[in-house]
Amino acid sequence: MIVASDDTIFSDALRRLDKAFQFADVDPEVILRLKYPKATMQVAIPVRMDDGSLRVFEGYRVRYDDSRGPGKGGIRFHPSVSLGEVKALAFWMTCKCAVMGIPFGGAKGGVTVNPKELSRLELERLSRGFIRQIADFIGPDRDIPAPDVYTNAMIMGWMMDEYSKLSGQRVPAVITGKPIPLGGSLGRDDATGRGAYYCIKEFESRKGWVPGEMRVAVQGFGNAGQSVAQLLYADGYKIVAVSDSQGGIHNEDGFDIPSLAYMKNESRRLEAVYCNGALCETINADRLTNEELLKLDVDILIPAAMENQITIENAEQIKAHVIVEVANGPITSQADEILNKNGKIIIPDILANAGGVTVSYFEWVQNKAGYYWPLDEVHSKLRAIMTREFGNIYDLMQKYECDMRTAAYVLALTRINEAISAHGTDRYFSGND
Repeated sequence: MIVASDDTIFSDALRRLDKAFQFADVDPEVILRLKYPKATMQVAIPVRMDDGSLRVFEGYRVRYDDSRGPGKGGIRFHPSVSLGEVKALAFWMTCKCAVMGIPFGGAKGGVTVNPKELSRLELERLSRGFIRQIADFIGPDRDIPAPDVYTNAMIMGWMMDEYSKLSGQRVPAVITGKPIPLGGSLGRDDATGRGAYYCIKEFESRKGWVPGEMRVAVQGFGNAGQSVAQLLYADGYKIVAVSDSQGGIHNEDGFDIPSLAYMKNESRRLEAVYCNGALCETINADRLTNEELLKLDVDILIPAAMENQITIENAEQIKAHVIVEVANGPITSQADEILNKNGKIIIPDILANAGGVTVSYFEWVQNKAGYYWPLDEVHSKLRAIMTREFGNIYDLMQKYECDMRTAAYVLALTRINEAISAHGTDRYFSGND
């Protein structure tokens, strides 16, 4: 058993390698290297509040592995952010970039804060202050942040601007997920949800699904959850339940997803409505908790909120046949075993939500070149990569008769192994290779 930390979420993340190592033909040094993050930074960020008082927030940045290229990973603002969580997320990013075949390693960052309690000016001061503290740790060829939970394009714009001031020159490639006028890429806003949608469409073609007969529940109606729900709804899938951090709504007849998204984005409330233009009227729906949504009898369950949502306590009660991990780490390793035993199919996070980092890679390439692509080109390139890697993982799953997550980690380990072995391992230096 691979355990490198007392942090539960980080230790649980590393356990994903156990099953994959049985199938992957990799040097043992690769597993040893992947036990430990390459570099970890913890900072204190003093922020002058609007009332004149001073608060100090804790922030983290972890560069997990850069064997295949610069670190890449988002920055989240959330009350539960901890070093263990950030290390786990950085580990997942390492594997995710390898799965997608893009030339990045893995990294992640976060600040322990409830951004909903901050004014917009306080949020800007915190964002710029965090970048000032980690400026020497990141860079366009070292470690490239992006948005994550409760951060967005505007925050990335502030961070890029602050880094550029410190550098004495404009450096758009230091951060991705920026506003379009500041060097962002078209298609980045819905890339995570769109990537998951492309995975579902690949499953649809292999399994012969009829979209109108497929019932879907989405836990987490933020940016990614909304994007995948909107795309599936447009194809005829029936979205019967959605939720946010306050709870959810359920209607077996399905919801008009554009109406729900309009209400959520205009009022920050998730209400069961049907909208005609700006006029919205309430429709009948049952209220339910996030925990209840996970247990609904649906065909596809999409956890798109936070990690550790499906655990050993509720895994036996999951009725959905297919689970698509749009969130990072929504299923614990113990729950994985139960779900696999019960015949559930899981499209793992390091594939399903990799559309975001893939289009972030496109943005970085465009920033470097100073040439920007039209939206249809971004979508086309994203679909080609998602389809290719879905196929690679599906083939490995059939070859090894394993679950899809294990197959994804086999692919990631194989590619990381190639990069590490290119520098030489014990087999080379001992003359045994």
